[in-house]
Amino acid sequence: MIAVLFDFSGTLFRIESTESWLRGGLAEAGIVLDEREVVGTARALEVAGALPGGAAPVRLPEDVAGVWEVRDESAELHRAAYTGLSRHVTLPDPALHDRLYERHMSPAAWQPYPDAGKVLRALRERGIAIGVVSNIGWDLRPVFREHGLDPYIDAYVLSYEHGVQKPDTRLFAAACAHLGSDPRRTLMVGDDRRADGGAAALGCAVHFVDHLPVSERPDGLLPVLELVDGAGTAPAAG
Repeated sequence: MIAVLFDFSGTLFRIESTESWLRGGLAEAGIVLDEREVVGTARALEVAGALPGGAAPVRLPEDVAGVWEVRDESAELHRAAYTGLSRHVTLPDPALHDRLYERHMSPAAWQPYPDAGKVLRALRERGIAIGVVSNIGWDLRPVFREHGLDPYIDAYVLSYEHGVQKPDTRLFAAACAHLGSDPRRTLMVGDDRRADGGAAALGCAVHFVDHLPVSERPDGLLPVLELVDGAGTAPAAG
């Protein structure tokens, strides 16, 4: 094993809850709502799928459907998709749609899973190259820096910077090229069987974790160390 690739959202980090996201946006805007309005609006935003990294839309509106399929191919498409979803929810100030989108990109909106640092550090100590391969429309590097995990990452391969999104094998190939790693000796770790599973077509082994709240997944990444230790030269898919 010479390299491990990680997905970002739902794998190494988890976005704050929709209610926390809304409360933070309201506070930043100086808007006060009664508790029932806050809870109801947060629920509506969650159903709409307006929080990037949060729940998927329960129903995809026709006016967003086209951009939704390619949302991670550019920063503009990503913003259009998610603010398009949020605009299906009535907010007390129309400016909140963009304010909330901006908030989700802040390091404070993200929390690493409890074992993320331990696993990344252990891989580094083993001399394993580490990459982050993410379908995303913005620069997540400040999130890693703020939470102290950036020193462990050798390469960031972000869909919006390459114009392609997982499961397109070109994104995984770019990550392997950055790391100088043979895909057949590379493990991809993610939470999305379709998107992250695309690495298998390139020859990578793939291991899946559950996309759960941080408090409910304290050690979901630890099996990665066992896979690396037992892989030899050809990791097995998991």
